[in-house]
Amino acid sequence: MPNLLDFDLDGLTDWFATLGEKPFRARQVMRWIHREGCDDFAAMTDVAKVLRAKLAERAEIRPPALLRDSVSRDGTRKWLFDVGGGNAVESVFIPEAGRGTLCVSSQAGCALDCAFCATGKQGFNRNLSVGEIVGQLWLANKLLGAAGGHAGDEVDKDNGRVISNVVMMGMGEPLANFDNVVTALRVMLDDHAYGLSRRRVTVSTAGIVPGIDRLREECPVALAVSLHAPDDALRDRLVPLNRKYPLRDLMAACRRYLDRAPRDFVTFEYVMLDGVNDAIAHARALVALTRDVPCKFNLIPFNPFPHSALGRSPAERIRRFAEILLEAGIVTTTRKTRGEDVAAACGQLAGQVKDKTRRTQARPRQTMEETRT
Repeated sequence: MPNLLDFDLDGLTDWFATLGEKPFRARQVMRWIHREGCDDFAAMTDVAKVLRAKLAERAEIRPPALLRDSVSRDGTRKWLFDVGGGNAVESVFIPEAGRGTLCVSSQAGCALDCAFCATGKQGFNRNLSVGEIVGQLWLANKLLGAAGGHAGDEVDKDNGRVISNVVMMGMGEPLANFDNVVTALRVMLDDHAYGLSRRRVTVSTAGIVPGIDRLREECPVALAVSLHAPDDALRDRLVPLNRKYPLRDLMAACRRYLDRAPRDFVTFEYVMLDGVNDAIAHARALVALTRDVPCKFNLIPFNPFPHSALGRSPAERIRRFAEILLEAGIVTTTRKTRGEDVAAACGQLAGQVKDKTRRTQARPRQTMEETRT
């Protein structure tokens, strides 16, 4: 039985055609599902009764099941969602003045094994379906009391809990699940669904160059690149994917992407690791590396997780690092750590993963000294 959360508007229209229904019926149902948060066909009052009965027999609206709801002291909210087979993924909502950002997962685990990320240490099980990706947004709207409104509305000052921004920065590498992620993005952008602006939807990648090029052609949204090092030798250790797509190729892909991007810059994410990538020389090397790439930097104080063997750079060193970038004319911000007390901060998402890579059994823990330059 098809899960209607798996369809973008084109897919839903095609499926309705198999029922002998006209395209406007797909648009009606899509609005009920995503704008109203409705999962009961009988409640779709402007849909013909005969069609409602047909839908009840032949389709379902099935988001992932909620396993746990955690709220941080700072208001950040983290959910653990069951995606079957012993796997669960996490989503995080970050409320701020005038906006609410939802961080969405794209995979159960991650195969990339970045040194500073808890998700990668869990190993990898599988890609999430479109419905499992979109379902995180669908459920978050419902859990935040936004049903009847929709993501993309101005944040309601009375409840402050409408989602205005979505970032594909949760568990997994989005561009390694390209087709499902792009279909989910189209739902997020569709005016019959969530109506989000391309500028308010961000895909973060560790640097899958062919995926960046495909995203540019098929569904350009805001792009963030998980950079974390200014040279290949260090990045090879921190982000093993760099061995396949080195910095020269990655910077070229970023320049190409900007031809169609909704923003005129790429965001480079840079986790600040004590004694590893946070020296003044590293900052100056970043200035040289990105000279021909319009960009901004988001410096991320490292958020510890069990057995990471890495430390957070001291605040003064982060301040000086940012100063070097700012002096070179690069817009630079330092991310405020949110939700750390419920392991909801950047790099801490782990969920539950039935690891198919056997990484956790096969490889010893990396030590601090092995990671240092």
